[in-house]
Amino acid sequence: MDRMARKNRKTTRRSTAAAPRRFRAPASSAIDIGINAADRAKIARGLSALLADSYTLYLMTHNFHWNVTGPDFNSLHQIFMVQYTEQWAALDVIAERIRALGHSAPGTYQEFTRLASIKEVQGQPKSDDMVRHLVAAREATARTVRKLFPAVEAANDQPTADILTQRLDVHEKTTWMLGSLLE
Repeated sequence: MDRMARKNRKTTRRSTAAAPRRFRAPASSAIDIGINAADRAKIARGLSALLADSYTLYLMTHNFHWNVTGPDFNSLHQIFMVQYTEQWAALDVIAERIRALGHSAPGTYQEFTRLASIKEVQGQPKSDDMVRHLVAAREATARTVRKLFPAVEAANDQPTADILTQRLDVHEKTTWMLGSLLE
């Protein structure tokens, strides 16, 4: 090796050795956020069920918004619009938390149908029945949220707990408000 090549080699070694280590993002399955892989998978499964219930609820509410009729049309049309708009925003929050845990979010009707505890409503019910269906769907979604809390608490997963607390508050309050329309 000639003298110039040796000098360049030494300079390269020194600059490499002195260079700070660069951050390398771990592969999705190897992320280290302080929650082990098994707990992340369990929480992601629960969040996937919540996403499926939430999407089914969103679609049901939007359908009822489009198709409500009768003397309560205007008020229910507006109420349903507020509810489906809020529900739409929640879908993204839930799906992104699944992704932050290193898992893929379900995103097809087939997956949602398989995962959801809420069943589709057939036909176009009368306005009072629409409200009853939405109350039942909100209650079911609240139960899905509650089922997930033990796994989230055991994993010390505060971001997911925060999302669940917010969603539970919305579902319980909306259940009460919709139920009041039936009295």
